[in-house]
Amino acid sequence: MSTRLLQRQILPLDRDYDVLALYVDPEEARLDADKYEVGGNRAAKDLNNAAIRQSTSTGRAIHPDQIESRTAMRVKAGERLSFGTYFNAFPASYWRRWTVVTDVTLTVKLSGRGASVIVYKSMANGRSQRVDSASTGDQASGTFTFELTLKPFVDGGWYWYNVVSGDDDAVVESAEWTAEVPEDRAQHGTVDIAITTMNRPDFCAKLLGQLGEDEVLRPYLDQVLVMEQGTQKVVDSPDFAKAEAALGSTLRIIEQGNLGGSGGYARGQLESVRKGTATYAMMMDDDVVCEPEGVIRAVTFGDLARRPTIVGGHMFSIYSRSRLHSFGEIVQPWRFWWQSPLDTYSDWDFAARNLRSSRWLHKRVDVDFNGWFMCLIPRQVLEEIGLSLPLFLKWDDSEFGLRAKAAGYPTVTFPGAAVWHVPWTDKNDALDWQAYFHHRNRLVAALLHSPYPKGGRMVRESLNHQIAHLVSMQYSTAELRLMAMEDVLAGPEGLHGLLATRLADVNAFRKQFSDARLEADPDAFPSVRREKPPRKGKDGNEIPGRLSTLVSAGLQPLRQLKPPRALSRQHPEAEVRAMDAKWYRLASYDSAIVSMNDGTSAAFYQRDPELFRDLMKRTIAIHERYRREWPRLAEQYRASLAHITSPEAWDETFRPWTEGKSGADD
Repeated sequence: MSTRLLQRQILPLDRDYDVLALYVDPEEARLDADKYEVGGNRAAKDLNNAAIRQSTSTGRAIHPDQIESRTAMRVKAGERLSFGTYFNAFPASYWRRWTVVTDVTLTVKLSGRGASVIVYKSMANGRSQRVDSASTGDQASGTFTFELTLKPFVDGGWYWYNVVSGDDDAVVESAEWTAEVPEDRAQHGTVDIAITTMNRPDFCAKLLGQLGEDEVLRPYLDQVLVMEQGTQKVVDSPDFAKAEAALGSTLRIIEQGNLGGSGGYARGQLESVRKGTATYAMMMDDDVVCEPEGVIRAVTFGDLARRPTIVGGHMFSIYSRSRLHSFGEIVQPWRFWWQSPLDTYSDWDFAARNLRSSRWLHKRVDVDFNGWFMCLIPRQVLEEIGLSLPLFLKWDDSEFGLRAKAAGYPTVTFPGAAVWHVPWTDKNDALDWQAYFHHRNRLVAALLHSPYPKGGRMVRESLNHQIAHLVSMQYSTAELRLMAMEDVLAGPEGLHGLLATRLADVNAFRKQFSDARLEADPDAFPSVRREKPPRKGKDGNEIPGRLSTLVSAGLQPLRQLKPPRALSRQHPEAEVRAMDAKWYRLASYDSAIVSMNDGTSAAFYQRDPELFRDLMKRTIAIHERYRREWPRLAEQYRASLAHITSPEAWDETFRPWTEGKSGADD
């Protein structure tokens, strides 16, 4: 047996106050402060959610000057700090469930007379228990070792430690979690980091710098592969030279056409598999801020997993850096839609509710997939099940997770490994050009992996969403969704062929629709005017009840056939904020200015009865065809999966950029 470092105490590289809550916690809030659970009927759940989200902050703060180094933290005299935080608590239940580790050793180096370290654990239901403690007493410093078992963590739970200073300041010089592991697991694996970039040169160059400048991470890197697919090159960024110097021969830039995220990641996967020297390939977005320690932790967890395991990281918001975007992702099989598990939250602010006071965070969360903003894939998995599907973007990561799961390879979204990224909620990807890829790729993934003979609720939900877009005057989105459905019916053989051209086709097609023509200047639109005031003075901002929603859903399609009010052809009847642009609001207008989720622009929506009638007719026809042909289509796609994800198929797709190039680089 050999000793292996699993996790070490870390502090933020840049002393950023906004992320301190993820590393160290001054609050005394206890787990018992959270008396609520997720569940019950809708009203009870809403009440519980409101109570759970309330801040437990006492107003105490940690000064960044207390950070002594990357691994050392000063605790002021007479104060208490907890390291029961996202990056420094030990996720015991994940190690217990997925790895060969059965016991861990916590070693804490502490200086300062009268300083104490107290070790705690939590159970899956969130209750905490004191485990052990030690003190420096009259000594100036001490190194304390705690032997801890993972046996009671079947369903969930964490270990962590608090430090209390005496009359003098104390310094937590280091803390390490180690384990005895078999000799064949003693050496760490290496990773190829595959980054797909498209016209984000400065973002990407800064990310490369974060990876290259971390000396502890360097031995874990086999290669950093940058798939350059844009016209604004990362090599032209003023930050690139420094990043290149830090990474040296580890860095490799590969230029190719814009094949989307899936085309970029597939190239990285292919190069990693063909090279055959790295244990893992990690997919990473180009516009993230990385915690380099998370890469090390993912590799370590993968090294010690019971079986080859995909290890994903979490996403925090790049705009509000203590907010966790999702604690795990599943694909709901009946709807075939991705979502957070129902007993978790898709948005959680650790600065307001710390780990120790959030009962739900102590259950282990099992997932179906992890987003490719940060996702470690063993080379063995790529060699056995193939590379990414040629989907351009959307659903490539979730489909791969489902494919791996079916082959016996689990995915673990691992606490303590994370990046900061733009959250999906701040994007327009359900309405803009991405609507085509969303819908097409969801259908493809469902045909490949839905356990139900006709896709469960998939076709019915597609119809419902299509009608919602139509009554919302979102005709460009409705057209793109129909285009997506037609392309799926054409069969899997066309996916590779569409990869380099479909985005241009989609963007050209959208230009004819007013709801797709975005304007940043508010004065680009006519002023708001109405022929008559709203009925009984109601402005449409009320949220309708269930009965009202059902009645509206039945009547609004009929209303769309009526001629629009004359004045609405020249003037919008209302301005609607993105957050309020629900179908049951938009459907009551004949025209409206509607802003986008990213807050940068708006579009002029206008109701068109003739276009509505044509789109509705085609919508009903194609959904009926899907109901009839689903079993045949599913069989066709499943039979083609191995070929279209094979290195050989991808070789053909990459040929325009690899032909005659010995190194495959431009």
